[in-house]
Parts: sequence; structure tokens; C-alpha cells
Amino acid sequence: MSKTKLIVLIIAIVAIGAFLLFGPRHYLSLEFMQSQLGRINEYREANPITSVLLFAAVYITATAASIPGALVLTLLGGAIFGFWLGSLVVVISATIGATIAFLLARYLFDDFVQQKFGDKLKPIRENFRKEGAMYLFSMRLVPVFPFFAVNLLMGLTSIKTSTYAIASLIGMAPGTMVFINAGTQLAKLESLKGLLSPAMIASFVLLAVFPYIAKYFMQWIKSRRTQSHIA
Repeated sequence: MSKTKLIVLIIAIVAIGAFLLFGPRHYLSLEFMQSQLGRINEYREANPITSVLLFAAVYITATAASIPGALVLTLLGGAIFGFWLGSLVVVISATIGATIAFLLARYLFDDFVQQKFGDKLKPIRENFRKEGAMYLFSMRLVPVFPFFAVNLLMGLTSIKTSTYAIASLIGMAPGTMVFINAGTQLAKLESLKGLLSPAMIASFVLLAVFPYIAKYFMQWIKSRRTQSHIA
């Protein structure tokens, strides 16, 4: 390992360790977020730009370090920023965090990833060789592998960083927007009666059917590509 690589590795370990020890990892639960939502919204109203930057920093760090809690943070993004701003902030933050994890796997943790996920790496490389960025897009749209595993495994393929970031952003956007929409409704939930509101029911329906819609969409794209190659 080169001296530069060792220094970057130490910095990454210290940063992740500091976040785990002192950061908000212990507070990434839906119950805690709901209990603090009033205070969070008060802070956002008083400090709109700072609140966006702080939220993005936490989301990026949690994603880059593969810390559980991204789902809760996504719901929180919808609750405090609304649908459009929340979607924008979360999708960009998730893409940046995923790209950082991707780069760490490619340049620092390649041996660890090989040992940990070596059995899964061969088919991913083969599928990527056949389908290119479309394979990554399909994994983001229809999450067959855990989010953090995709970040690490794709770091050991030949995909370009820019292609990885763009495919991840586009692929994650639809699912993220579904959860952001659910977050906007959860923020309005003041009693159990709210669970029966049309907007809340629609959010739950979207959460339930989205994986099937995404899977059908990918099958349709693949069939179209096959037909074009035959033609």
C-alpha cells in the first residue's frame, strides 16, 4: 500500500469512527425523529439554508459509511423539506454518499470487498460487461442487492465514476421520491385517524407497488433493447 493511500485510509477510518462515536447514529430512528420533528421544523424555519446543508452532510456521511438509517432520513427529508426540495436534497445527497463509498471501495477497501463479497462479484462483473450502465440502473431501480453492497461491489468493476454517479442518481430518484412523499404525509399524522386519509393511503399503496412497477419497467426496457438488436 502506498503512503498516500495509507494516509487517505487513515483519514477515512477516523472520519467514519468519529461519526459512529459522536454523530447522530443513535438518533436515526423513526420514533426519535417524530418526537423531535417540531424542534427540527422550528430550526429549519429560522435557518433554511443551514438546515439543508446540515441534513445533506448527515445523509452523505451516513450513506458513505454504510450506516443504517437512510430510510428514516429519507422520510425525515420529506417531513421537513416537503416533496420537491426534499427529493432534490435526498437524491443528490444519496448520490454523493454512494459515490464516496464507491471510490473508497475502488481505491482503499478493494481487498476487503474481495474477501467479503467475492462470491457475488463475478456475476456482477459479468452482467455489467453485458449490459453496462443499464445493469447498475436496474439494481438501483429494483434493489436486488442492499444499497451499501452495490456501492462497494461496483467499485471493483470497470465502470467510470461519472457513469456510476449518473446511473445511480437516475435509478434512485423514483424510489426516493416515493419515500419522500410518504415522509410528507407522516409529518401531517397527528392521530391514528390520519392513517385513513386518502393521501396517507396513497403513500402506503405507492410504497407497496413501486417494486413491482420498477421490475415491470426494467423488463419492458430489456425487451425493447432485445427487439432493437434483432432488428
